[in-house]
Amino acid sequence: QVQLVESGGGLVRPGGSLTLSCAASGFTLDDLGIAWFRQVPGKERERVSCFIRDDGSAWYADSVKGRFILSRDSAKNTLDLQMSSLKPEDTAVYFCSARKQPSYYRGISCFPTYDYSGQGTQVTVSS
Repeated sequence: QVQLVESGGGLVRPGGSLTLSCAASGFTLDDLGIAWFRQVPGKERERVSCFIRDDGSAWYADSVKGRFILSRDSAKNTLDLQMSSLKPEDTAVYFCSARKQPSYYRGISCFPTYDYSGQGTQVTVSS
């Protein structure tokens, strides 16, 4: 069974930075395609970032491009999202979602659907 636990959220002032981590258990990152999403109450969830190629190339939503960086820590089995130059509109619950994948998709995590999600971590950007 795949379990995902997000951490690193909190309250930060506009312009500040946070790093979120998605810890996966049950499977290694090599066996999972994991993406970061965020959701604001009353709005649809928005995909924030995922790996689009197995060379480490990441896709980012236009709203975060140039400010967020996606990375993986194989030693810790975490997918990390470094967020900088945060804006009030980045306020949301951030969560990661995953799907099990065969080896030929290794390194890729942008998919139309996912099978597992974590509980999320709240990010609030406010002065």
